[in-house]
Amino acid sequence: MFNTISMIGLGYIGLPTATLFASRNKNVIGVDINKLAVDTINEGRIHIVEPELDIMVHAAVTAGYLRATTKPEPADAFLIAVPTPFTDGKKPDLSYVEAAGRAVAPVLSKGNLVILESTSPVGTTEKLAQWLADARPDLTFPQQAGESADIQIAYCPERVLPGRVVHELVSNDRIIGGMTCAATAMATELYKIFVEGALIATNAHTAEMCKLTENSFRDVNIAFANELSLICDKLGIDVWELIRLANHHPRVNILQPGCGVGGHCIAVDPWFIVDSAPEEARLIRTAREVNDSKPHWIVEKVEEAIAALSANGVSKADLRIACLGLAFKPDIDDLRESPALEITEALARKYPGQVIAVEPNVEVIPKKLSEFGVELVSPEQARMAANVLVLLVDHAEFRDASISVSSAQKLVDTKGIWRLGSVL
Repeated sequence: MFNTISMIGLGYIGLPTATLFASRNKNVIGVDINKLAVDTINEGRIHIVEPELDIMVHAAVTAGYLRATTKPEPADAFLIAVPTPFTDGKKPDLSYVEAAGRAVAPVLSKGNLVILESTSPVGTTEKLAQWLADARPDLTFPQQAGESADIQIAYCPERVLPGRVVHELVSNDRIIGGMTCAATAMATELYKIFVEGALIATNAHTAEMCKLTENSFRDVNIAFANELSLICDKLGIDVWELIRLANHHPRVNILQPGCGVGGHCIAVDPWFIVDSAPEEARLIRTAREVNDSKPHWIVEKVEEAIAALSANGVSKADLRIACLGLAFKPDIDDLRESPALEITEALARKYPGQVIAVEPNVEVIPKKLSEFGVELVSPEQARMAANVLVLLVDHAEFRDASISVSSAQKLVDTKGIWRLGSVL
C-alpha cells in the first residue's frame, strides 16, 4: 500500500521519521525549503544533533531509500512535520502548515493519505483538509465524501524526547486520529512499518487535544516547582532540600525548578489551549505565565549578585558574566524557545561585551548573542574569567564538575547542582 512515502519538513521530528521509514526499505522523499539541509542530507550527513541519526541517514541515503528535495513529488503517503509557532499575541501561527498543504496539493492523487504530525490547535487537521480541497477541486476529501474520499487525512502527533528521538519514535505509543475510520486505518498501517508501541485510534480533534494536554500537564507541574523556588527564596529555604524531603511522601513527586521552560512544545502548546478556550483555561494560562516569568526573575537575581560585588569594590565596567548553558534542556543542541538563551541575551543587552557563554553542544554562537559581543568559551575559561557564574542548564559537563568561587565571584545556580553561593 505504501511504497513511496513523503516527509514534509526535515527537522528534529521529520528527518528521524523519514529515516526510520527508509531503514525499513521504503522509498522516502524528504522535502524541506532549507536547501542547505536538503544538500546535507543528500550527502548522507545531518544538519541537526541527534544520537544514532547520523549513521542511519548515511546508511539510508547510501542504500538509495532516502532522498531529499525542496519540492514535493508524487507519493502514496504524505506526512507533514513543520513548525507551528505562535504570534506575538500568543495566537497560533498555522502559516507553515498551510504552506505545506498547498505545496503538497498539486502532486496528490486518488488513494493518497495525508497525515499532519505538527503539534496543532484543535481543528487544524480540518483546516488542512479544506486548504487541500480548495487547491484540488478535482479530488474529494473527508469533509466532502467521508469514508469514500479520494484523499484520506489523519492527525498523529509525535511524543518524543530530544536526544532519544530515534528510540522513542519506535518504542512510544502513538495516538492516531483520522477524520474518518478509513483514514485512521490507513495511518495505522503506515506507522506499523516501524512503530513497536501501541497504535491507539481516536478522532482528529481528540488526537490534537491529546498532544496539547500532555504538554500542558507537564507545564503545570513545572510551574509548581518554579513558583516554589520563588517562595523558598523569599523565605530563606533551600528549595532543593525541601523538594527532596517532600518527595519522600509516597504520593508526592515534585519536579525540579529551573530557569524557565523552553523547546517548541511545552513552552508553546499550552497557549493553543488558552487560545481555544480563554475563559476556561485559567490554570493552564497561569502556569504558562509563571514559567514565562522565571527568566526575568533569574536576571533580577544576577543583578543582585552584581550589586553585591559592586558593594565589595568590583567595578561594573570590569565585570564579566558567564552564562553556562544555552540549550533549552540538558545535553542537546536545541535552542528553540530556550529560557537560558533568553536570559543570556537579556544580560548581553545590558552588559554588551561583558558576557561570555559556555554551551558544549553548539559550535557557533547565535547571532542574537554575537551582535552583543558574546563569545563561546570553555567551562574553565568561564570560571577563571567571570565575576558572576550563572548556571542555566545542567549539561553533563556541568553535572560532573565541581565548582568553587572566590570572594570576588558570585554563583547563581538555577539547577541546584552546585548550590555553593546559589540564590536558589
